[in-house]
Amino acid sequence: MEYRRLGKSGLLVSEVAYGSWLTFANQVELDNAKDIIMRAFELGINYIDSADVYEQGKAETLLGEILPGFRRSQYIVATKAFWPMSAHAADKGLSRKHIIDSINGSLERLKLNYVDLFYCHRYDSETPLEETLEAIDDSIRLGKITYWGTSEWSAAQIREAFTLCENRGWHKPVVNQPLYNLLERRIEKEVLTTCVELGMGTANFSPLAHGVLTGKYSGGTIPAGSRGSNEKQNHWMKDHISDPDLLGRVDSLAPVAEKYGLTTGQLALAWILHNPGISSVIIGATSVTQLEYNAGAAGVKLSDADYRMISELFPA
Repeated sequence: MEYRRLGKSGLLVSEVAYGSWLTFANQVELDNAKDIIMRAFELGINYIDSADVYEQGKAETLLGEILPGFRRSQYIVATKAFWPMSAHAADKGLSRKHIIDSINGSLERLKLNYVDLFYCHRYDSETPLEETLEAIDDSIRLGKITYWGTSEWSAAQIREAFTLCENRGWHKPVVNQPLYNLLERRIEKEVLTTCVELGMGTANFSPLAHGVLTGKYSGGTIPAGSRGSNEKQNHWMKDHISDPDLLGRVDSLAPVAEKYGLTTGQLALAWILHNPGISSVIIGATSVTQLEYNAGAAGVKLSDADYRMISELFPA
């Protein structure tokens, strides 16, 4: 495993991170979860990503049965807040109240004294930005969170928050967590360049487009037990797995991957990591075997020619 600094912060994160979205307390239960986290740490993965809303707190609860058994100084935990946690009006958004309630709830479920990264899971247009940022700064000063970042914010929103923190002497965001993969390259135009300019890292989610970029759906075949076969989980990928042209382009990655001794999925991850603006790719393996394959993308050096060829195959 190789490590990168999270933007200009002093925090070193593994190039491959493990995310609990759509996995923990969903496809992955306690015994399997323990095996995955243990193997992740053995492989050198030090960043575990979660959120309060993942399975309405159950993913964090599951992590809380595992993480306290490991030395706290050796791993990084992220959580998030924004989405409703109940039907009550105040139990959502980025108000001061909800941020404090969310952080306290996450710490209780995780059985930890602090989290390393706290993400604003979306931008809250109904709460004054000053209120959100001051609450985050207070939480950092209280030692409940160590760093903070944004998720799925626009470039303008990120810049506004960064500038306001700079002017008020508050802790500035150090990381952004966007959707980014070969099929979803929208952040390259403004968001990624803004983060690089401001000295923020990027830890992207869904780097394999929910498995489409592994090649498992070659020819439109949907394997039994895959995410594509699950009607509760495949709505993010239905268009992709029914697009023969796109699936054909994914298949064409296989010979390139073979040159490097990689799987198609590993190549798709290595393509992301070729960009120095990326700090970490967050993968969501449901088994130890999947985890091991994905971790194999760390440290891979693609040639500039192959990087360009892959980029042209999936234009932004």
